[in-house]
This record gives sequence, C-alpha cells and structure tokens, in this order.
Amino acid sequence: MADDIETSFQAAMDAGKINGAVICATSADGGFVYEKALGERTLLSGEKRPQRLDDVLYLASATKLITTIAALQCVDDGLLTLTGDLSSVAPELAAQQVITGFSDNGETPLLEPPARPVTLEMLLTHSSGVSYDFMNPHIAQWRQKFDPPQGEKRRPVEEVFSYPLGFQPGASWMYGPGLDWAGRVVERVTGRTLGEHMQQRICDPLGIVDAQFYPVTRENLRARLVDLDPQDPDALGRAVLGGGGDMNKRSRGDFGGHGLFMPGADYVKVLRSLLANDGKLLKPATVDDIGGEALASPMGVFFRVGTDPGMKVGHGLGGLLTLQDVDGWYGESTLTWGGGLTLAWFIDRKNDLCGVGAVQAALPTDSDAVAALKQTFRRDIYRKHAAWKQQQQ
Repeated sequence: MADDIETSFQAAMDAGKINGAVICATSADGGFVYEKALGERTLLSGEKRPQRLDDVLYLASATKLITTIAALQCVDDGLLTLTGDLSSVAPELAAQQVITGFSDNGETPLLEPPARPVTLEMLLTHSSGVSYDFMNPHIAQWRQKFDPPQGEKRRPVEEVFSYPLGFQPGASWMYGPGLDWAGRVVERVTGRTLGEHMQQRICDPLGIVDAQFYPVTRENLRARLVDLDPQDPDALGRAVLGGGGDMNKRSRGDFGGHGLFMPGADYVKVLRSLLANDGKLLKPATVDDIGGEALASPMGVFFRVGTDPGMKVGHGLGGLLTLQDVDGWYGESTLTWGGGLTLAWFIDRKNDLCGVGAVQAALPTDSDAVAALKQTFRRDIYRKHAAWKQQQQ
C-alpha cells in the first residue's frame, strides 16, 4: 500500500524525526477539505502542547508567493508593469554590475555593466541576476572581501543584497533574493510597508488576522509560535531552515523572500483564493497569467520541489510550474514551491486542489526524512481527494 499521511507522519514522530505537522488542503468550493494538526510543540518552558491548526508557522520561502501577489496587485493597480525598467524605483538595484569572475590574484572582481534593465518579471521569476551568495561562488567571494559578516547588525534589503548580479538580467535563472527586492519595490510605489500592504490587500479580504513579519512581536501570535521553543528561543525558524536562521537575525524591515509568519490554516486561504480565481486578491486575468509562460531553467534536484527528473517543468511568476499532466497527481500548470526544508505548497487548478504541508522537524533536522514526508503529503492528498470524489458519485 502506498504511504499515507497518517501512518508515515506518526512513524516519523515515534522515531523522533519530527515533532508534528500541520496539513491543510481544499478544493476551490470547499467541498473537499483535509485539515490535520499532528504531534506536539514545545514551549520555552519545556511544556508540551498538542499541535493546532492555528499555530503560527515560519513560512521561510513560502513568503515569496504572498510577495508575488502583492507585486502583481501593484501591476493590477497600474503602479508597476511586469516588463518596465525599475531603475527609478530601485536605483540601488539598477546600479549593480554583473560579476564574471576575479583577476588572477583574486583581488579584483571582474565586472561588466548590465546589458538591459532589471524588470519586475525578472525579479519574480529569478531571472534578474540577483542570486543568493551561497549559490554563486563569485558572489560568495565578493561578499567575503567587500561585505564580510557584520555580526547581528540588522540591515534593510538594499544593504543586505548590495552585491553584484550573478549574470546578465534576463539571460539565465538562479534562485535568489529577487522577491526581497520585489517587496521593497512594492513598499516604494505604495508608500506602505510590505506587511501593511499584505494585511490590507491580502489578509483582510480573506479574513486573515494572524500574520506578521519577523520579528513576531504580537503576544497573541508569540504564544502560538511553533518556532519559539528551547532550541530556538529567538523564533528564527531554525528547524525550518535546517539549523540556520541568521538571515532573520540580520534583517531590518519586511523581507518578502523569507520573513513572514502565518498559520497554515490561513496560508491555505491564499492558495484557495488563487485556485478559485475569486477576484479577492487579483484580477482573474492576472491569476491566469501567474503561471504564464514558464521560464526554462537549469534547475537541480532541490529546485524541482518533488517533481520527477523527467517531468517537464519551468518557473512561472509564483513558483515552479508543471508543463505536463502526471496521472493521478499534478495537472499541467500546477504552481508549487515551498519554504526551507520543511514546508511545501501547491495550487492545481486543473484538478481543483490546493494544499500546504508544514512538517515540524526536530533538530538536528533529518532532511531526507523530511523530504520523504513532504512527498507523502504531495502524493497522498491526491489519493484522498480522488477517494472523496468517488464518494460523491
């Protein structure tokens, strides 16, 4: 028998691999709903409490979808265009040159001017040249020489990501902080913080009241923070990131690429709104274009987020986009991504299903075990949906 959520997750909890999980999935009309809160979380005091659906999760890179929506709302509002030059809005980004290497003695970076302006579409599809330093050796070398770690000094987006571009804008693909820059662009064209914009234009229309960027200061949220525990007293999301979290410690302001906290039961409301294309967040035509033409990219296994190596995929405006049907699983144009090592989400409009699975890993994180559980979530939720549809006939 194929792995099912209940058996696999319980076995992982019994083995001490994970502490629990929050899993939420639904169809567009809410006819099919699967909601599970499994296991326990540990308070700072050491007291254990049952996991709940409204426990507040660190979203990590699952923040990127919410920021994508915020940016596309600015397009809908006429404040931005997908293909326009962002130089006037983000001059710091426009001033960045492209690094191609270092001189023979390793002292002087080899830089060239960008051949074209960075656009919002590039930021949303990771094709702008903005790359994480730990994924580009030239940028890592540049940062070590010119922008070494500054302890716990907190800096805004434009200072944290002040390093050169890793490739010419629009010429390639590499996962990076493009959504952090996109969030900053949203702030500048709206005159609000990214968190304020998200609350007014995304959370309020969906009845979401429990979202906040790092650091989470609202006491009613802190009391429910999964990531506020003896192993993570600063609620940095260390278990989600496999033991890291320093990025949050160094961030000042709302970072649209990684900084949001929200319950899984609320995150699925966002997924469902896009699945239903109900007009609450974006114009219907904009939702239709979120996948759009997927950007072909040399994505490694990590960036395939559970899809098989032979499956045709690309990268759309909000995440990985499937380019073919898989029997009994994702339909063509399913949008999917995740957060850190432990969170996975998908929107499958063809098969009328969306969901989020948030594994609560134990530290040290067993990445292989967590990856297997995320895949169990992705696959078994389709079996449960199919069984539900069979019962309706």
